Amino acid sequence: MPHLFLYGPPGTGKTTIGQRLADNLRLPFIDLDRLIESRAGMSIPQIMEREGETAFRDMETAALREIALAPNPSPLGRGETVIALGGGALLREENRAIAEASGVIILLMAEMETLHARLNADPHQRPLLAGDLRQKLTSLLAARKEHYASFPVRLHVDGKSAEQLARQIQVVAGRHHLSAMGAYDVIVGQISNLSCRPGSLLVTDENVAKHHLDKIQGVKSIVLPAGEEHKNLETVSRLWQAFLENGLDRKSTVIALGGGVISDLTGFAASTYMRGVDWIALPTTLLAMVDASLGGKTGIDLPEGKNLIGSFHPPKLVLADPSLLLTLSDRELRSGMAEVVKHGVIADPELFEMCSNGMEWVKANLETIVKRAMAVKIQIIEADPYEKGVRAMLNLGHTVGHAVELVSGFKLSHGEAIAIGMTAEARYAERSGIAKAGVADTLGRVLSSLGLPIEIPKELPRDAILRAMRVDKKKNAHSIRFALPAEVGRVELVEATDLEEVIGKW
Repeated sequence: MPHLFLYGPPGTGKTTIGQRLADNLRLPFIDLDRLIESRAGMSIPQIMEREGETAFRDMETAALREIALAPNPSPLGRGETVIALGGGALLREENRAIAEASGVIILLMAEMETLHARLNADPHQRPLLAGDLRQKLTSLLAARKEHYASFPVRLHVDGKSAEQLARQIQVVAGRHHLSAMGAYDVIVGQISNLSCRPGSLLVTDENVAKHHLDKIQGVKSIVLPAGEEHKNLETVSRLWQAFLENGLDRKSTVIALGGGVISDLTGFAASTYMRGVDWIALPTTLLAMVDASLGGKTGIDLPEGKNLIGSFHPPKLVLADPSLLLTLSDRELRSGMAEVVKHGVIADPELFEMCSNGMEWVKANLETIVKRAMAVKIQIIEADPYEKGVRAMLNLGHTVGHAVELVSGFKLSHGEAIAIGMTAEARYAERSGIAKAGVADTLGRVLSSLGLPIEIPKELPRDAILRAMRVDKKKNAHSIRFALPAEVGRVELVEATDLEEVIGKW
């Protein structure tokens, strides 16, 4: 996977933010200036004074080339590093070409007053700013204005902590390391970067296999029939048998290439085979990328309800490649958008606003959508990996939605059912005084603009929906815990006993 380069004017905090980012991602961190000083045996001011700026820039190029291009075998091929660059490191075209070819460059910027205050307090001498700091800094920023403006990924650091900025970079870069329920990485990248261990087995379904199976080379595969109706113990038994026939042992890795059904099935089979083997999730649907593949929940359905049998068994890696979404039908893509909207309602009003732009905008900005929605779920599951508290917020729309999906005989897709469930639960939240007036209408307008249904179909029997809700896995002895939207960006957890009042009339 690509390196992460932090670049920008002196005083933007590249070293501090870079170290925090590297800690979050469990990656090595290199400050290029400090590395050059260590190798030269003298400070940058001394190098500049004794050998001149050209010599220093030559050292910079040599060090950058060595770091960026050094092989370091890992499950994803080349090793990854967070690298803080000097404020003029990419002025030389050769250096910029090296960085762009080997990583992602994030430009950090700040207001003049912020930079001046920080540099005044910084003990490190900066040869190009010696003398009248404000005047020199003003001249340097003016000279480099067009250069800095040429970098497409830019973040302003003013008024934000190093941790806030590190998290913001993780969202922009699509890079996360989760540790609350076993350590694993979540990366938005290309599946062509994946190198499979010998003896791995890939699990997919017949629909995905037609489009994407040839993208994973050098690994045996098993192709299952597609559809929620196959997410059962019979299919899991078939997987266990395939694991045995292919000689999988405790050191083997299983790869799930597909949507939520495939990741749930494969993860559950992996969690129970030989008391647990490693698995990797390669989600191929929007719903799977932003929801089903994250969090370590695996499971299968019973005739009485969805996901009633399962386990917590996180993958070792989730690698989400947005280019795979281009083969989805419009209906599948819309279905995934229900979970994206849900994440916006829970914790990201800006993401919710993006969803209101409609499907054409969504199709043109799939990578942004995936990264933003994924980040919401990751933040929640890291805070509450085993659903003891705040993680229940992710159930918004799912108690009603799962029941509607089941009673429809899965004629409604998961996302369509969740859209209906969110709207019904939002209306209940308003009737209960939990939600502000208009929240349900706002939610309904956005879902409708994406082509998603918001009403329970009249032909579905009310009694059957209530029965399905009563066996929901989120229930306790006397009530069901609902995640209800109080407003866009805030959800409250509420215990409800009157399920007829929850679903209302239709």
